[in-house]
Amino acid sequence: MGGVMKRIVLACMFGLLTVLPAFAEGDDIRITEIVITSKIVKGKPIDSIKRLSSSTDKSLYCFIRSVAPAGTETTIRHVWYKGEEKAGEQELPLKGEKWRTYSKKLIRKGSVGDWRVEVLDSSGKLLKSVKFKMN
Repeated sequence: MGGVMKRIVLACMFGLLTVLPAFAEGDDIRITEIVITSKIVKGKPIDSIKRLSSSTDKSLYCFIRSVAPAGTETTIRHVWYKGEEKAGEQELPLKGEKWRTYSKKLIRKGSVGDWRVEVLDSSGKLLKSVKFKMN
């Protein structure tokens, strides 16, 4: 097999491994994407916010994409924090091998500081978190 062909085969194999993750017994939900966004359009985030002005009230969304073992039907929680203080929490369904969902939080004018959203499984285990800053 020529060098170019080997690279194509390896690229295809790598691509399949990243698209179709294997789950060992006892593996749980994996968050493959997490983003703070200003809007969800057709089930997808339109931007990725890391820093934002606090001059007006803003609705923000925490969007996640997950993979899980076949037949998964459970809930996850999005917990919003301003600094170390809990600012909100939402329980969301998670059904199936590939799932996407989001929570929404109204951030009031003047809510300056470091913010984060933690994604927790139904037992309270931290799956992933995302941070953003309000100036």
